Amino acid sequence: MKEKSAMTILCMSSYEKGQEFMRQCKREGCRVILLTSKSLENADWPRESIDEIFYISDVNKEWNMHDVIYGVSFLARTENIDRIVALDDYDVEKAAALREHLRCPGMGDTTARYFRDKLAMRTRTYEMGIPVPEFIHVLNYQRIKDFLKRVPFPYVVKPRLQAGAHGIKKIHNEGELWKRLDELGDEQSFYLMERFVPGTIFHVDTIISENEVVFAIASQYGKPPMEVAHEGRVFTSLTVKYGSTDEKALLDLNKKILHALGLLRGVSHTEFIKADSDGKFYFIETSARVGGANLAELVEAASGINLWAEWAKIEIGQGKKTYETPNTRKDFAGIIISFAKQEWPDLSAYNDPEIIWKMKKRYHAGMIVSSPSYERVQSLVENYTQRYYKDFFTSQPLPDKPTA
Repeated sequence: MKEKSAMTILCMSSYEKGQEFMRQCKREGCRVILLTSKSLENADWPRESIDEIFYISDVNKEWNMHDVIYGVSFLARTENIDRIVALDDYDVEKAAALREHLRCPGMGDTTARYFRDKLAMRTRTYEMGIPVPEFIHVLNYQRIKDFLKRVPFPYVVKPRLQAGAHGIKKIHNEGELWKRLDELGDEQSFYLMERFVPGTIFHVDTIISENEVVFAIASQYGKPPMEVAHEGRVFTSLTVKYGSTDEKALLDLNKKILHALGLLRGVSHTEFIKADSDGKFYFIETSARVGGANLAELVEAASGINLWAEWAKIEIGQGKKTYETPNTRKDFAGIIISFAKQEWPDLSAYNDPEIIWKMKKRYHAGMIVSSPSYERVQSLVENYTQRYYKDFFTSQPLPDKPTA
């Protein structure tokens, strides 16, 4: 057996993301292997930081887990795989199953379930006394009927294992509910149902080392992500005021949730709703990965912290090396993203000095602004959002499953 000279990291990603994670692994002296979808063969991967790339057939954007286990096990005949990391939410369970199969360190099947299965995470947090909207597994019809008597409409019926707003349906009455369950057929048990809570949606993005929150930042969405996805809106998010009552409540709840679910190390993106009815925060969902929709760039614009790079450091150390959080800023940042009518929208008319990032993606318009002033960022986000509707905005139907 050849002498082992560097730690080998197997990165799994069925979507194009995590480039900075892989770059940081290479900077740390690791051997980096990427397992990704065949359809992403020409994606903008950081090839200078990747030693080998292997592709998995992704018919209908799905990986066959049998092929994944057989393929990675074959690879392990010649590679000493030290870490297996899921860069996307849809790969968390696959990575956990591989760790169990190859006996690699890291999150196993049981903990991974808490960060992928919306029913599991709700049940656990409810048991720990954390506020959640009333919910029920779509399983036993008598219990569902009892729920109908107890909990007023509207509800949302949502898949347990999808990410974001995919597959979520708002239900206004009993007739709509039974029609939806008929449509789901034998898939019903893969769904849960919960009371729809009108309110404002927030998210907390976190770094965890040895079960301790070492960095967390709270932000507020402009419109709820479900409304953005289903009804067509400009997507925005803005850093919450530091030291505010909302920030303190969010950071405290976030810490309790991550302890309850058992995330030992890594990163997390957790969402909450502040109910219009009582002003309380309710837990919606969490994940063991970096938030999507370029929220990592938002976090970096406000704090100077790159979540992907810090995650890589923690993953490599695995508690054997003390993790030290970099110096952070406490600026404010806001992100504005929209589908665009133009293939390559012209953002040159948006030229305020606070703009620090512009999106380069076909049929998308996006930017991030940053300033030490919360009021300045808030004003820019509000102004730009209205301009986006005039200059770029278009919408498209949301598929039940992501396509890119």
